[in-house]
Amino acid sequence: MRGARAVRGYPPLPHGTCRLRFGDGTVEDFDLVVGADGAWSRVRPALSPAVPGYTGVTFVETGFDHCDTRHPDLARLVGNGSMLVKGAGRSLVAQRNSNGHIRVYIALRVPEDWHTAAGIDLGDQRAVRTHLLRTFDGWDESLRYVLRNSDSGFVSRPLFVLPAPHTWQRVPGVTLLGDAAHLMPPVGLGANLAMLDGSDLAHALATEPGVDDAVRAYESIMLPRSIEAATGSAQGLDHLVPSTAP
Repeated sequence: MRGARAVRGYPPLPHGTCRLRFGDGTVEDFDLVVGADGAWSRVRPALSPAVPGYTGVTFVETGFDHCDTRHPDLARLVGNGSMLVKGAGRSLVAQRNSNGHIRVYIALRVPEDWHTAAGIDLGDQRAVRTHLLRTFDGWDESLRYVLRNSDSGFVSRPLFVLPAPHTWQRVPGVTLLGDAAHLMPPVGLGANLAMLDGSDLAHALATEPGVDDAVRAYESIMLPRSIEAATGSAQGLDHLVPSTAP
């Protein structure tokens, strides 16, 4: 099968397989189509009408380069791991990456269009800095440093999740894994679950007598697990960005 083709349709076929329609006009039939295509999955509608909804939290991402030499105070504050400082509806999260880089997420409980409502062009770094400094007015200057002095621009990343619980009636020839199946806040569960989903599906396909049996076995494990994880991740997001002062 040729790669790098956009999928435009995915009608299940009556004998338990699935047909993919590609953007170049070609079609191919498969015993199983696995929607591992992330938050805005194009395969998900074959199983479920659910669409991701905004959580009310946005991460504004920025970063620092060569932090040990150019930003030593911040480097000491973050250390070799991560830093989290929380306030009512706003938090600062910094994590050390490789090659002396520190990634920072400025976490805010705001409307999805917060920058539009504030009349801010996200490409205008000075305007974004000014707005964020006002938002974190009263915080210690060692923390406001991340707002004043980052090396990169600002990227607004609104967080979306699928409804929890998210389940579906079995459709032969199609299943989901990872964010396509259980999109949740980025608090350390999503990527791990995606890898576990892939492992469980592969094991079921290798050990069950048929594809449909394998998918039933996989979904019987994955769906209950994802419901529990989604509840925990929602609580994790509330811990990360509390509505009231911690």
